[in-house]
Amino acid sequence: MSPEEISQRLELLRIEHRDLDAAIIALGSAAVADQLQLARLKKRKLKLRDEIAWCEDQLLPDIIA
Repeated sequence: MSPEEISQRLELLRIEHRDLDAAIIALGSAAVADQLQLARLKKRKLKLRDEIAWCEDQLLPDIIA
C-alpha cells in the first residue's frame, strides 16, 4: 500500500470509529439496551482502533533513540 492509500484508509477508519462511538452511546442510553448488539459494536470499535494504530505506524517512520 502506498502512503496515500494508507492515509485514505486511515481517514475512513477514523470516521467509522466515530460513528460507532455515537451508535454505542445511543444504544447504551436506550431504555432497554440490547447488550449483545452493544458488545458487538464495542468489539468492532476495538478492532478499528487496532487497525488505526497499524496504519499510523505505517505512516510514521521508526525513530531509534
